[in-house]
Amino acid sequence: MTDATRPLRLRGAPGSPYTRKMLALLRYRRIPYRFIVRGSREDHGLPEPKVSLLPTFFLPGPDGRDEPVVDSTPLIRRFERDFAGREVVPPRPALALLDALLEDYADEWLTRPMFHYRWAFAPDIAKASAILPLWSRIDLPAERWREHGRLFAERQIGRLGVVGSNPTTGPVIEASYRRFLARFDAALCARPFLLGDRPGAADFGVYGQLTQLALFDPTPAALTLREAPRCVAWVERMEDLSGLEPDDGDWIDAEPVPAPLRALLAEVGRVHAPFLLANAAAVARGAGQVECSIDGKPWRQAPFPYQAKCLAALRDQCGALAAAERRVADAALAGTGCEVLFAS
Repeated sequence: MTDATRPLRLRGAPGSPYTRKMLALLRYRRIPYRFIVRGSREDHGLPEPKVSLLPTFFLPGPDGRDEPVVDSTPLIRRFERDFAGREVVPPRPALALLDALLEDYADEWLTRPMFHYRWAFAPDIAKASAILPLWSRIDLPAERWREHGRLFAERQIGRLGVVGSNPTTGPVIEASYRRFLARFDAALCARPFLLGDRPGAADFGVYGQLTQLALFDPTPAALTLREAPRCVAWVERMEDLSGLEPDDGDWIDAEPVPAPLRALLAEVGRVHAPFLLANAAAVARGAGQVECSIDGKPWRQAPFPYQAKCLAALRDQCGALAAAERRVADAALAGTGCEVLFAS
């Protein structure tokens, strides 16, 4: 059990969308924390998780001693149990499933344009190479700074295939981001957050990716400002929601789901759902490559076991719904392309 009287400690970096996601969530939920920049003096001696991911929280383990814990989605659920008030998971189960699906889309699909734009375009590579090393060590000597930036860029460019970015899929990723912007902008015209007048976990997932796409990386930032300035303003507003006073009645009614939200779910069904299904099938049969069609174009990449686990978790959550809530969820997803994820 997390000690609610002691500030949480977490290690992260400003260029990590998931770090930004969790920092904004902690501020909104008014959970005290200490943020430790990876590679800084304060980071020295801290334990490493089995899988090195950002952010890393240091939370009490079974023996009472702090242990490194990663993965923003289960961490959000843990904090829902450990800290009362200002929750971000909707109390209605059907709505919580939609929130979880949108959070997964943000974490596992929107990260594709984030990584693609940063490491496939020369201005973005130049900025990231110059700035990212300095977040860990602002006092890096010039020669080491340039070398760190060069090595980091080479490593990240070599990992573009991990998110499926290549000359064939690049236009698919970019088109999906532009459609997302248009649909998210339309949703914000109706409500300030995805599921009403208070933020859900999905809002913080989207926010994390947009801190980079809309604010940091030059190519997508210019695109976002040109096509969806409302989304830029939303990201800056999401940075600190500690002054927002949410009410239990601020969640939308899931019967029916508002049209702008259905349009956004249709984008999830258009691009994310087919990959989740193909990836899970590839992982299950031990295939060396995921091959499917996304938005009418061929998509090939190495399987991603973690995203197979994400789909399994979503299906478990759906399977746990009572009959009445399952009917609400099915009605919300019908015709969006997402319903195939939960087909019997």
